Amino acid sequence: MEAVGIGFGTIVALIVVALAFDFMNGFHDAANSIATIVSTRVLRPHYAVAWAAFFNFIAFLFFGLSVANTIGKGVIEPALVDHYVIFGALAGAILWNVITWYYGLPSSSSHALIGGLAGAAVAKGGFAGLVGKGFLTISLAIVLSPMLGFMLGMLFMIIVAHMFFRTAPNRVDRWFRRLQFVSASLYSLGHGGNDAQKTMGIIAMLLFAAGMSGPTFSVPFWVVIACQVAMALGTLFGGWRIVKTMGMRITKLRPVGGFCAETGGAITLFIATGLGIPVSTTHTITGAIVGVGAVRKLSAVRWGIARRIVWAWVLTIPCAAFMSALAWWVAQHLA
Repeated sequence: MEAVGIGFGTIVALIVVALAFDFMNGFHDAANSIATIVSTRVLRPHYAVAWAAFFNFIAFLFFGLSVANTIGKGVIEPALVDHYVIFGALAGAILWNVITWYYGLPSSSSHALIGGLAGAAVAKGGFAGLVGKGFLTISLAIVLSPMLGFMLGMLFMIIVAHMFFRTAPNRVDRWFRRLQFVSASLYSLGHGGNDAQKTMGIIAMLLFAAGMSGPTFSVPFWVVIACQVAMALGTLFGGWRIVKTMGMRITKLRPVGGFCAETGGAITLFIATGLGIPVSTTHTITGAIVGVGAVRKLSAVRWGIARRIVWAWVLTIPCAAFMSALAWWVAQHLA
């Protein structure tokens, strides 16, 4: 691909915006990592975010960069990438994240970014600018990740219920309060491993388009560290509106339920990250929480809240795409 003429100052500014999105991703999705462990009162909120932020940061030690490569090469045609496309994608994703954070809706930062990329690419080059295979994979993941989280959360809850049905509830709570430290760590690790790589892919895409990363697409190590730090700091500051929705409004959780939801969600994220699929951590943990609640009885799940969340999922990609297309158009005409 021929390098695009992008000024150094513009590149620096866009990297700062990308890291701001990564920070907001951690802030917006902090609930995914800590909602269950906070709602079950295993950890106080401030300790919980510190715990999650640490595992968000060290995730690069455990996972490759398959998701970053998917974002960088498998969503939009590399030939279309320039600073206007990157700006439009980030602006649309950030604006949608702000809107959903304000209303306390746990929408997907991942799909906001995918929608942002799609909107800017289509605005510039039409629908031919999309990579069909990548979009098909991500579309399937939109459906399958919450379903897998739901099934695993339900499965673990059923297994635990059969294993401990003769054990006193207080003793079960005491054991699973300790086990939740493990399950929350695993989920935060999966969150950091999948989500931070999406911003890595954006920055690497920009550097490659500008001819600053060599003849083949790659993710420099400094980009990896910068993105993990930004996400961890975002998680550290937390998004309490969404924590309340995720941990307290969907269904009432006990430590055993929190453990099962986090474990089911973590396994889903580990599988997706290993396959290089950018899934939504929000979708995953919500599906797992609903699965855990449904084991007790269907009425234990507040389906009205769950319905609002599903609508946020459905609207995320088209709304972020529209906003990013508008941002691309404004940048083109004002630059």
